[in-house]
Order: sequence, then C-alpha cells, then structure tokens
Amino acid sequence: MTNLPYFHVDAFADQPFAGNQAAVMPLMRWLDDMVLQAIGGENNFAETAFYLPDDSGDADYELRWFTPTVEIALCGHATLASGHIILSQDPERQQVTFRTRKAGILTVKRDGDVYALDLPAYAPAPKAMPEIVALIGGSPVETHFHEGRYHVLRYDNADEVLALKPDLKALTALGNAQFICTAPGKDTDILSRVFVPGGGVDEDSVTGSAHAVLTPYWAKQLERDSFTAYQASQRGGYVNCRLDGDRAWLGGKCVTVVEGAFCL
Repeated sequence: MTNLPYFHVDAFADQPFAGNQAAVMPLMRWLDDMVLQAIGGENNFAETAFYLPDDSGDADYELRWFTPTVEIALCGHATLASGHIILSQDPERQQVTFRTRKAGILTVKRDGDVYALDLPAYAPAPKAMPEIVALIGGSPVETHFHEGRYHVLRYDNADEVLALKPDLKALTALGNAQFICTAPGKDTDILSRVFVPGGGVDEDSVTGSAHAVLTPYWAKQLERDSFTAYQASQRGGYVNCRLDGDRAWLGGKCVTVVEGAFCL
C-alpha cells in the first residue's frame, strides 16, 4: 500500500465550509493518467490538483488538475489551493510558480493577508448563442464566447442570475464547456454563477478560470482594471479581480480543512 499526502482546501474562503473545495496532492513522480483520474473521481471535488517538482527549470513545480471525469486545461481555485499548501508550509516564502501543460506558467504569491493568483486573461468576443440561452434561461442582454469552452451570458441584474434553473442534462451533451452567467452585483461590483455539467460539475462553487474570462470582460464594462466579484453558488465565494495587460490577478484566502494520506 502506498500513502500519498492529501490536503482538502477550501479556496476563495476565509472560513471552513465556504468557497470551492479542492483536493491537493503533492507527488514525487507522475502516476499513470488512469490512476490520477480515478483519484479525481474518488475525491469527487470539482478539482483534484497534483503537483511535483519541475525538472525543466521553468517553474518551481509542475501542476495538473482533474475533475471527477476529465483532466482540464486550467483551474484557478485548485491552483490557489496548491499555492496555499506550499506557502503555508514555508512562512518565509513569498511566491511559488507552477508549469502547466496548456495554461503556461502560473504564480501564487502573498498579497497582504490574502493570496494573489496570476492567470492568463481570456477576453471573450461577442457571439450569438440562442440554443444555449434557451437551455440556461432568462434574457441575457449580451452573449460572449472564448476559445471553444467559455460561454458568457450577461444579464441585467443579479436577481435574474440567481433565479436561473438551467437544463443541466442538455448542457452536459455539449461537452466540457463552461457556462458563465453574470450581472452587476449586490454587495460586490459583479456577480456570477458557473455551470460545467459536461466536466462533471453541475454548478461550480467558485471558479478561478471563469474569472480569468470575467476580469477582462468586466474591466472593459466598468472602465477600470480592478473590481470585486461574488460567485453565488450554494457555498459562495468572493474574488478580488485585477486586469494587468494580458494577465488576470485573482485575490482570495484559503483554509485547510483536512490533512492526511490517500492510500492506494
């Protein structure tokens, strides 16, 4: 039997049982992809993050993410959670870098009493999507799209987003895509809900990669580079967003709620 280090982290949360749950598992070598996916399924969180020392010299660690059903190209909250585990184990360390397979080099650094996560900014472009609007509901005033995966539906107000009851079964048939529903916020500048049923997550709790899309979109709408965001899932979570050129910086806290070993 092999024991693998295991951490359960609530990301974009300042207390347990909030934000988005991630399993974080440091490795010394890559396991077979089928094993990594099986662990992701066993954990049954939106994401399980695996990292190990990066031999390329490009970053401190190499990082991959698995939902319960697929490996994905970018995950923000599990990257933040991974950075939290590394930085919390070394109080003198100020930042950590991760090399990823499809999202480049990502950074997590200390920023006062929170962490700051550096992601590529994915600016969406206007696109009509009447079929998707019909499946999600409501009356969005704008629809935007980015690179085959990120669908943004902008609504007039937060209450309309909160009332949405999308057809998740039909959305699942469209594959591993994100459906990001957003509007001006109530106690924050913006509000969102994010559905990823084709990736094994009906409604995500707090989605870093979605805010990599929302940051350039809302920075343009608000005509400023920094703003506050709330993802209105059942658990909910707050994100500080800042656009810096072609990068989106997301700020938030993390809480470790379980530390132990995964036994294979």
